[in-house]
Amino acid sequence: MPASAYRSRYIIAVLFAIILLATSCKKTQDKITENILQQYFETNILNRDFKVKLATDTARDLTTQYEGQTFRLLKNTNYDGPMVAKKNGVEYNGNWSCNEDFSKLTININQGSIPVEFNFLNRAWRFTKKAVPVMELAPWGSTDPKVLHMERL
Repeated sequence: MPASAYRSRYIIAVLFAIILLATSCKKTQDKITENILQQYFETNILNRDFKVKLATDTARDLTTQYEGQTFRLLKNTNYDGPMVAKKNGVEYNGNWSCNEDFSKLTININQGSIPVEFNFLNRAWRFTKKAVPVMELAPWGSTDPKVLHMERL
């Protein structure tokens, strides 16, 4: 009888150790993934000039409205910061934010009277592709047929 009690305690201890190890590995892996995404975003997106390579609203191509304009996301924290848009030498200020896994990018260019084409950009976007030099975006939480591709200069 004492041997079977000893074996059952041993089995419980081993199972507990396995569960503890499995859950701590998951947290470590999530943290590593978050750090990699954060580093990628900071290195390739923040403090870089971008231009609109493609902008479509349903079947209408809006790309030519953004010729000569540049956009730059600046860092405040890892998940938000100011934004500067330049059109014909005039700077327009706004802000950006993203979620913890860097899959959502919200743009808000809000300085007074902004050029009408900036209204298309002012929304929550989801990344469909982050392969630099081009960020490919679509509206967040919607199947709205809008597309925005921004190319790093």
